[in-house]
Amino acid sequence: MGDGQTRRRPGNGETSAADRHDLIQVRGARENNLADISLDIPKRRLTVFTGVSGSGKSSLVFGTIAAESQRLINETYTAFIQSFMPSQGRPDVDALHHLSAAIVVDQERMGANSRSTVGTATDAQTMLRIIFSRLGTPHAGTSTAFSFNSAEGMCQECEGLGRVSAIDIGELLDTELSLNEGAITAPGFTVGSWYWQTLATSGFFDPDVKLKDFTPAQWDDFLHKPATKIKVGTSTLNYEGLLVRVQRSYLAKDRAAMQPHIRAFVDRAVTFTACGTCGGARLNPAALGSRIAGRNIAECAALQISDLVTFVRGIDDPAVAPLVATLCHTLDSLVEIGLGYLSLDRESATLSGGEAQRVKMVRHLGSSLTDVTYVFDEPTVGLHPHDVQRMNDLLLRLRDKGNTVLVVEHKPETIAIADHVVDLGPGAGSAGGELCFTGDVAALRASGTLTGRHLDHRAGLRERVRRPVGELTISGANTHNLKDVSVGIPLGVLTVVTGVAGSGKSSLIHGSLPGRDGVIVADQSPIRGSRRSNPATYTGLLGPIRTAFAKANGVKAALFSANSEGACPTCKGIGLVYTDLAMMAGVASVCEECEGKRFTPKVLTYTLRGKNISEVLAMPVAEAREFFATGQARTVLDRLAEVGLGYLGLGQPLTTLSGGERQRLKLALHMAERGAVYVLDEPTTGLHLADVDQLLGLLDRLVDDGNTVIVIEHHQAVMAHADWIIDLGPGAGQDGGRVVFTGTPADLVATGDSLTARHLRSYVTAHPAQAPALAPAAPWRTR
Repeated sequence: MGDGQTRRRPGNGETSAADRHDLIQVRGARENNLADISLDIPKRRLTVFTGVSGSGKSSLVFGTIAAESQRLINETYTAFIQSFMPSQGRPDVDALHHLSAAIVVDQERMGANSRSTVGTATDAQTMLRIIFSRLGTPHAGTSTAFSFNSAEGMCQECEGLGRVSAIDIGELLDTELSLNEGAITAPGFTVGSWYWQTLATSGFFDPDVKLKDFTPAQWDDFLHKPATKIKVGTSTLNYEGLLVRVQRSYLAKDRAAMQPHIRAFVDRAVTFTACGTCGGARLNPAALGSRIAGRNIAECAALQISDLVTFVRGIDDPAVAPLVATLCHTLDSLVEIGLGYLSLDRESATLSGGEAQRVKMVRHLGSSLTDVTYVFDEPTVGLHPHDVQRMNDLLLRLRDKGNTVLVVEHKPETIAIADHVVDLGPGAGSAGGELCFTGDVAALRASGTLTGRHLDHRAGLRERVRRPVGELTISGANTHNLKDVSVGIPLGVLTVVTGVAGSGKSSLIHGSLPGRDGVIVADQSPIRGSRRSNPATYTGLLGPIRTAFAKANGVKAALFSANSEGACPTCKGIGLVYTDLAMMAGVASVCEECEGKRFTPKVLTYTLRGKNISEVLAMPVAEAREFFATGQARTVLDRLAEVGLGYLGLGQPLTTLSGGERQRLKLALHMAERGAVYVLDEPTTGLHLADVDQLLGLLDRLVDDGNTVIVIEHHQAVMAHADWIIDLGPGAGQDGGRVVFTGTPADLVATGDSLTARHLRSYVTAHPAQAPALAPAAPWRTR
């Protein structure tokens, strides 16, 4: 060595320098609301991060540790490669020592691409294609000949999508009327509109003639004529048939981005049917004609994964033995993780956030990498208590391979298996961000912290259940795995729909109730809107805020909208500048012009009680409630606080909200309605143990105000608190889809024999309830 010294290997009893890096050291973390905290996290251990929503867990785990690890890895690439990558800012932290490469396994949906399936996302479909290309008879070609995403293998009729769309002309037109009388009933084509004028003045037909009297040629021009330049007076116009126009204007767009009335029209007018050529199998005749043991590749992909693994294991040929072993391992992992009820042809976009996270997890179980840091965001989301143990086993397996596993979680069953716990709080937002506890589970239980006190908390069964005032009937439901299910849902009470993951809960409720009069669905799906949408714009809160600023300063209200005159011209009022990285995920960086404040310097000189518009939008709901003590703004803020979003910033982009936060925001928007049927999908997602009681109080208030509340839920506290339970099962996928119990929670505990009954019975008898079953509902903590 250059200094003339030699290094020797440690002998017996000596410690190598390499062995002294057993802790991730965080020093002075201040990202978001973190209050300059420092802590050590053991490596190659399972650490669970707890705390109320908004306490700083994600800021520490994702925004600091994982973000810095990924930023440092990016810096190892050459300058040329880095020029194509986003410039990621360093987290607000004094020092981070002994980081390892971080892999984030989150709940982000896997995209809306209909060509992405469980099989393509896990590479299981690729392995299956190779096996068929080698063993399938008659031989059909290479593995691409079995791919519905390649020109070589896809069905030419549907281009590999498996379905074709058809438009119901009756939803577009009234043939008893003429164009001048308003024959086009589709939205956006009213008499006098620009497109209507093009049709009426085209000369292809008489606008005073009823559509039913058009000649075949006129009818074809009216509906199907491709884009054509026509001369009308001195103007040149672009004419296209109505169906061509509807196809281009509506059907080519993402349904989630449509305005509600347009989406409703498309849902009425467009029907998607299985492709008549391939029968929905997506592949061409050559690929479908090649078989192994009597099955073609589409039939294999349609099998429930738990059945497919049996079929694959029966393939005994030395030529594909390694492939079969690898494929079986992947399929076994999907079964172990509680996804055996899925099929490889299930579209990725239809998976819930929890299912998407578990599919991603499968990618890493078979990895040869070790000594990396895996970061999970509430991996028990969407899991029945029966399935949580399997998830725990997988987390421990990842740890035992020599990896550091960091988990943000609220479920006591997962906290219980932790080697180390980090508890943040004590409250949310500005009242959080402090280190409340670090240590093992036994010490947490004795610590007196909010988390420690609630680890063994149990909600009790109701002493008295409410009496229904009617019934909402579902008849003959057959969506997905449902087996002709008919069931009555009582009105005027709290009903919990439960069952193991994949038993058919969502298929029953979301497949039958949305669209009915008075039914309000508050789920965890992304909220339609642009990057500039936030809680203030979504709830209508921005209106009274802008009016208050305008009145106080004697100027136009439009100045205080980041979508209008007052917006920063550089970032267009978003506060961030987005960089599109083509195939990679886009990246946002803070606008250098306005420093993320979103408005022009002139607008920021106008104040309301000492605060400018940017400062007000940066307030959390709890602080804003004190700032706006009365009026319409206070009414909206009270609802946001009531659903547990007191820590949420008024101007926080909706794209940054978790599924649980999105659901509670939608609920706040609709809470003023009375006599409604509320459908909630796992409202305990993201809730601390102490907040579950407050959720139960909120559900009670909704019912006591004359509403019906239907909750799809696995949390035993919500089950115990219900008036009525509908339990689906007995298993998942083909083994589910039936109603195995309807009745009160007390009856389920006393007489039920389903998986739900066993776990609820264990829950209510393990510890006595620590609060009266019908205690008065307290207001949700908003500190």
